Amino acid sequence: MKGIPMTHPSVTPHTTRRAWMATAMALLTASTVPTAAKAAAPMAVEVWKDPDCGCCKDWVDHLQANGFQVKVHESGNNAVRARLGLPKKLGSCHTALVGGYLIEGHVPASDVRALLLQKPDALGLAVPGMPIGSPGMDGPAYGGRKDAYAVLLVARDGSTRVFKNYPGHPKAPA
Repeated sequence: MKGIPMTHPSVTPHTTRRAWMATAMALLTASTVPTAAKAAAPMAVEVWKDPDCGCCKDWVDHLQANGFQVKVHESGNNAVRARLGLPKKLGSCHTALVGGYLIEGHVPASDVRALLLQKPDALGLAVPGMPIGSPGMDGPAYGGRKDAYAVLLVARDGSTRVFKNYPGHPKAPA
């Protein structure tokens, strides 16, 4: 150790080895964390929709673009929605199951992830109807229009509360 006298109380050969090992372990851990995160399997989602519905396909594309692995049933969603106990007034054009939760309609992938992290005692999330500007209802055909809508947390008894609000804005000027 040139330049540092070995008699200095804070510098010893062991301190140097410990510092080197600590640095090496920190670097090793930092380099493996992203790899481990990437290795996590995507969350599986099952979707029931009408085979001819374009906005449902666009919503499935939205989920896939956000890391979900989607299996689609082209059989419509009325039967599965009734079987799962979702009130008709909360219905939309597609129904999904993910992590034991029902997802009805054009729910953003970020809200699905939040639901899965929070794990509330609930049936799931719903966006009733088909609000323009929601995922799957936001393509070029809508000219940038975004209607305000709410993602609802649906309790097992069918009652709801707002999970997240999305503000709207009028059509963008041409």
